[in-house]
Amino acid sequence: MALVLQPRREPSKAMVWAAPVIAVLATLIVGALLFTALGYDGFGAVNAIFIQPLLNSNRWQDLLVKAAPLTLIATGLAVGFRANVWNIGAEGQYVFGALAATGIALLTLDMQGLWILPAMVVAGVLGGMVYASVPAFLRVRLGVNEILSSLMLNYVAVQLLFYLMRGPWRDPMGFGFPQTAMFSLDQTLPRVIPGTLIHLGVPVALAAALTMWFLMARTLAGFQVRVVGAAPQAARFAGFRETRVVWMSFLIGGGLAGMAGTFEVSGPFGQMVPTFPVGYGFTAIIVAFLGRLHPLGIVAAALVLALTYVGGESAQTTVGLPAAAVGVFQAMLLFFLLGSDILVRYRLVRKGAPPARALPVTASPATRAVPGAAE
Repeated sequence: MALVLQPRREPSKAMVWAAPVIAVLATLIVGALLFTALGYDGFGAVNAIFIQPLLNSNRWQDLLVKAAPLTLIATGLAVGFRANVWNIGAEGQYVFGALAATGIALLTLDMQGLWILPAMVVAGVLGGMVYASVPAFLRVRLGVNEILSSLMLNYVAVQLLFYLMRGPWRDPMGFGFPQTAMFSLDQTLPRVIPGTLIHLGVPVALAAALTMWFLMARTLAGFQVRVVGAAPQAARFAGFRETRVVWMSFLIGGGLAGMAGTFEVSGPFGQMVPTFPVGYGFTAIIVAFLGRLHPLGIVAAALVLALTYVGGESAQTTVGLPAAAVGVFQAMLLFFLLGSDILVRYRLVRKGAPPARALPVTASPATRAVPGAAE
């Protein structure tokens, strides 16, 4: 019995939210089979990565700490994606924001005061915004594709990180290790729950997602973003300026990415090191689409991707899985998510079945799979 794809009369609201579930299940099944074929305990790997961290209450704090930066970065990216502004440079903005916060920390090492940590956060947010303004300027003034410019700037930021750690910012008392001096108590995030790893950045990330949901769903600025992304011509007739939306999207995305970098360097690490966890900016792209560009969906998606980091570390010791396996699972998740999205506007039917009358598609690629995601 042959099956074919048939256009739906209208996008399926059920499949909008079912597609991520399908993608996760497909990732678990195919991932287990793939690593079994490669000679590993594939089903044990899936259990170690996706199941055991949920069953072990001691790992929940790790999940929250890992999910916080993903939530912040993905929430900022979702604003641009809904407006067809493709900021692929969150990784660089995240690193640059962390470097800006580290610069303030190094300048205030011998100082004390409650103002130091807020100053670091402000510096991190501004650093991310400044770095995001480069591809924004190139697109608005010179018509440069923001995908290419923002993507290439990621590697500039990472190389700048390596240079500073091995040069000007190396701790002279660090026995030759390429790292900065340890931050003081006034330069590190306080723990929300004493005795755990859950720092102040975790509730701030949740608050940021809730705030962005309100702004996107209940304000004129959010309405402009949605209209510019879904119907550019209608936006021009309404007097909405595309350049303003481009700038706003990049600055919000860069600011939240810079905040995530600040929380990471002043939270779990307490200093800047060459092994600063790069990769969150790219993973956040998966989080944004898995969460359907909805801030609340992004929170749930961030927890799913945080599982791959926390469980991946355990799987390396319990199953002998290579470190690259985490990236494989993340890539499969994105692949199956994109594949499942076709079921939002198409349905599988037997070949020869009478076709349904399809409505014209006017939504942009960024919002095509997420109708009403901002509401």
